[in-house]
Amino acid sequence: MLIDIIAGARPNFMKIAPIIEAILLQRQSGLLIDYRLIHTGQHYDKKMSGDFFEQLHIPEPTFNLSVGSGTQAYQVAHIMMAYEEILLQQTPDVCLVVGDVNSTMACAITAKKMNVKVAHVEAGIRSGDMTMPEEINRIVTDSITDFFFTTTTIANHHLRSVGIPAHKIFFVGNTMIDTLLKQMPFFKPPACWSELQLVAQQYWVMTLHRPSNVDDEHNLMQMMASVAKHAGNFPVLFPVHPRTKKMLMGSKATQQPNVHLLDPLSYLEFNHLVKNSLAVITDSGGITEETTVMHIPCMTLRDSTERPETVQIGTNELIGNDTFLLADYMSKVIAGKWKKGAIPEKWDGKAGKRIVEQMIQCLS
Repeated sequence: MLIDIIAGARPNFMKIAPIIEAILLQRQSGLLIDYRLIHTGQHYDKKMSGDFFEQLHIPEPTFNLSVGSGTQAYQVAHIMMAYEEILLQQTPDVCLVVGDVNSTMACAITAKKMNVKVAHVEAGIRSGDMTMPEEINRIVTDSITDFFFTTTTIANHHLRSVGIPAHKIFFVGNTMIDTLLKQMPFFKPPACWSELQLVAQQYWVMTLHRPSNVDDEHNLMQMMASVAKHAGNFPVLFPVHPRTKKMLMGSKATQQPNVHLLDPLSYLEFNHLVKNSLAVITDSGGITEETTVMHIPCMTLRDSTERPETVQIGTNELIGNDTFLLADYMSKVIAGKWKKGAIPEKWDGKAGKRIVEQMIQCLS
């Protein structure tokens, strides 16, 4: 049995590590199972991808497509062409894609056109916002998927509502949480911890990368000014995504004295900051899952989320770009009046094991 595992962007690496570990355990037990790790190179900066292989103990990729940056169409086209060449050399039993990035959709389409079955980890999540490139990637991928591995019962409902048969849907939990729980004992402070003399629960963490928040300089400046104004006496740590960095260069938004711009951090360093923070302000979906499990207050600067469980069950709240609402929620954090969150069902560190066991059954 040969499984192609696709990864290309930072969020993917946390999701594939438990799957690879589960495959290797099955192989050690005597099962004839193997995998090829296809790194598309959608994220190519060391801090955005390279560190994950070292810190999460992910084996070196079988193939690195080295696609690099570019427009949506450029990335998708080049990933499809490069992956097609690999499939022409050897056909796997299944192509397993994770999440909702360009690599996810591109490899799913390529595999399906070459009659290779597709498995989608994190299938069925929806934001309802078709202006998000990720939403298009999710819908297209799920329209051609054979095996749907879901993180929540909400995702199950989305799939059933568009006619996906129940016997193709497998509620397994969240592999990103598998990685979080396994790596939590190894979190380590980044250099800024000592440089800024940080104290636990006495600083904010902020991340921004979505076009709606960072591509308009006026909106970005306004949001950063609001965060700086309402942060109280606590510093704001802002690891800057390469996309955001381009907008910030030379901008007045960088002139907030209590906002500290940082280079992208490794997985273990970034999550050390999150786990010890007062709260997180973000537009990332994945971070809302991690803050929910770590019981850290989280404010999402979006009008919708594909992870509603983090709001309904967890510690997350949707803010949109409403600076007045942001100020109100930041005040609640400072006053210690944030809601108490719980952890969604099956976010227990065993999703990777469930996925591989189910995959074996499906392909046997």
